[in-house]
Amino acid sequence: MARLEKVGAVAEIANRFQASSAAVLTGYRGLTVAQLTTLRRSLGEGSTYTIVKNTLTKRAAHDAGITELDELLSGPTAIAFIGGDPVAAAKGLRDFSRANPLLIIKGGVLDGRPLSATEISRIADLESREVLLAKLGGAMKGSLTKAAGLFQAPLSQVARLAAALVDKRSAEQGETPAGESTATTESAATAESTATTEPEAAAVSESESESESES
Repeated sequence: MARLEKVGAVAEIANRFQASSAAVLTGYRGLTVAQLTTLRRSLGEGSTYTIVKNTLTKRAAHDAGITELDELLSGPTAIAFIGGDPVAAAKGLRDFSRANPLLIIKGGVLDGRPLSATEISRIADLESREVLLAKLGGAMKGSLTKAAGLFQAPLSQVARLAAALVDKRSAEQGETPAGESTATTESAATAESTATTEPEAAAVSESESESESES
């Protein structure tokens, strides 16, 4: 490979490391072209599976700030550059390797942190992003239902209170039985008559006292 081609290849691989959320290094010796095609499809949208040269990949990884992959770059190597959900891609790799033992998962890197083959297997056991989002949506829906229930009780109490206030206001405006209204009116009239008569009686009594004093 010419020098310029090598430089271009290193730059391309480095860009893939930087643009991918994760990368998984594998051994692929013995796999057919058809099997590799199936593997690429199993990684999910946004991911690629590329056969690489170890020496160029070491340089590219170092250029991307990744120095922990040197020991994994031995023998025939292909890298799954993951641009989509790392969990879905890890599941695809694990399931494919179970059905096709010739695929060897060596290790990888996730968000700049090195991963062992065991850690990648553990990631594959996690729930996918879609499942987690679905569960989160269900939890939020349940919370909103509970919140609606909490708000419903106070609103019903306010409605009953408003109805009671309307009844009370109607009663104060005289919308009560006729007998009760009449009795209330008569009592008020009697009280008003008494209040008016008492001052007049006091004035008459005072006038009579003055007349007796003059005589």
